Amino acid sequence: MTRCDRCFLQTRVCMCDEIPRIDTRTRVLVIRHASEISKPSNSGRLVAAALSNCALLEYGARNQLLDQAPLREPGTWVLFPGGTPVDAPPEPPPRQLVVLDATWTQARRMYQRIGALRGIPVFALPAPATPSKQLRTPPRAETVSTVQAVARALELLEGPEVVAPLDAAYAVMVERSRATSRNPG
Repeated sequence: MTRCDRCFLQTRVCMCDEIPRIDTRTRVLVIRHASEISKPSNSGRLVAAALSNCALLEYGARNQLLDQAPLREPGTWVLFPGGTPVDAPPEPPPRQLVVLDATWTQARRMYQRIGALRGIPVFALPAPATPSKQLRTPPRAETVSTVQAVARALELLEGPEVVAPLDAAYAVMVERSRATSRNPG
C-alpha cells in the first residue's frame, strides 16, 4: 500500500486536489506529537497543507528539541480546552494560535511539559452543538479533531467564509479514509 507524501492517504484515494489554499490573518502554529506523524488520520497535516499562514512543528521525537521561540511571539494564544469557552473573539484577537496536535492524553501532557506555553492565554471553544463525522472514535462526544478545532477557532476569529473550504476538505478526508478502511485493497 503506497501513501501520498502530502496528504498521507493511500495514493488511490489521494485528496491533494481537494486541499484548498486558505489565507488567514491569524497565524496557526501546529505542534504535532511524534506519534501522529505516520498516522493517515492525522488532521494537523491537513491544517498545515491548507492554511498559508501556518507552521508545523514536531514534538517528542528522539533527540529532537522543540523550538519554543515561536511560542513567545506577542499576541500568541493556545487553543486548548483548559480555559473558559468563548462565543466571541477576545479583543484584541490573537495574532497566533498554538494548536497541540495529539491524542487528548498526549495533548494534556504536552501542555504541561512545554514550558513556553505557561502564561499564554488559553482560547477554549464551546462544545460543538452536534457531533460531526470523525476520523477516529473520540474519547468523549464533545471532543473534536485538530482540523475541526482550528476551523471553529478561525470561524470565531475571521468568519465562516474563511473555514468553509477547510470543513469541506475534512469531509473529503473522512470519506476517503473510511473508504480505505472498508476496502483496504
